[in-house]
Amino acid sequence: MEFASRRPQRSVNIWPGFVDALTTLLLALVFLLTVFVLAQFFLGEALMGRDTALRRMEGDMGELAQLLSMERKANQDLRTNITQMSQELQVSIAARDELADRGRALGLKLAETETDLKGSREALAAGETKIAGLVADIAALTAFRDELEKKTAALAGKAEATDRALIEERKVSDSARAQAALLNRQMAELREQLARLNQTLQASERLSEEQKVQISALGNRLNAALAGKVQELSRYRSEFFGRLREVLGSRPDIRIVGDRFVFQSEVLFESGSADIGPAGAEQLARVAAALRELSVKIPPDIDWVLRVDGHTDRVPIATPRFPSNWELSAARAISVVRHLMAQGLPANRLVAAGFGENQPLDDRNDAVARMRNRRIELKLTER
Repeated sequence: MEFASRRPQRSVNIWPGFVDALTTLLLALVFLLTVFVLAQFFLGEALMGRDTALRRMEGDMGELAQLLSMERKANQDLRTNITQMSQELQVSIAARDELADRGRALGLKLAETETDLKGSREALAAGETKIAGLVADIAALTAFRDELEKKTAALAGKAEATDRALIEERKVSDSARAQAALLNRQMAELREQLARLNQTLQASERLSEEQKVQISALGNRLNAALAGKVQELSRYRSEFFGRLREVLGSRPDIRIVGDRFVFQSEVLFESGSADIGPAGAEQLARVAAALRELSVKIPPDIDWVLRVDGHTDRVPIATPRFPSNWELSAARAISVVRHLMAQGLPANRLVAAGFGENQPLDDRNDAVARMRNRRIELKLTER
């Protein structure tokens, strides 16, 4: 018992180790949970970013699909427009060819008409010469007839006097009878000559009437041909004015007055100057282009010219270069003609004229009237 009491008591305490192990395990679990939570968080953020990017990409793809659809529609519309334009171009080419054929046919017809007119003019000139000769012959025959009538009247008077003398004296000698017979024969011959002369005069008058009818018919044909040429030139003038209105636009300072295309002077020139400004040069370049395009269509037998008329207002000018408005208007018209020549128009188709203030459009004496009267007029006409 004593020995047992003396024996040391030994007890093992495992609780601290268990606590440490448990703590370590909890810490590890907490660490793993933290890592898991953080991984879940970052993974969720990454997935959310990817979803956002995916939605953005889907939106972009939708926009791209919409743009692609619009582009396809625009491409289809463009193809449709190209097809329509191709068809219109084919129609325009066919119309142009038809117009060219008609122009060539018209040119041939006009050439034939010109040949006929030339022959008609020659026949008319020959007829006029012949009529002049017939008129001279008729005048001479009329004078001769009047002279014969006077001689006949004188011989008749002598015969009557002789007859009265023979009746009164009742003595007719052989010589007096012979003289009376001679006078009677002369009177008969004169009457025959007078009758033949009257017949000749009537034939000449009939021939003259026939010549007049022929001349009238030739004149009518000539007038009809000239009227046709004037009408054709008027058609080209209308086409020219329409083309000018198209290229120049609707401007209040450029207008059509009758058969003339009118530019206000301010469009082309500075005040008191005959030098064309840049804006005026641009407008005249368009006019020259339109006229070059039209001149190809005008048949060569139409002797057309473009007349350029310069006009000023009533305000007088007196400078060393322009002593009067007449010189200023003429210089402006010549400047326009030279500019058109520089644009390629032939000089034999251009005419310049200056009228000063002598042909106003507005007779009033105010600023508006003076502005209207300061102008350059273009007229497409025959030479």
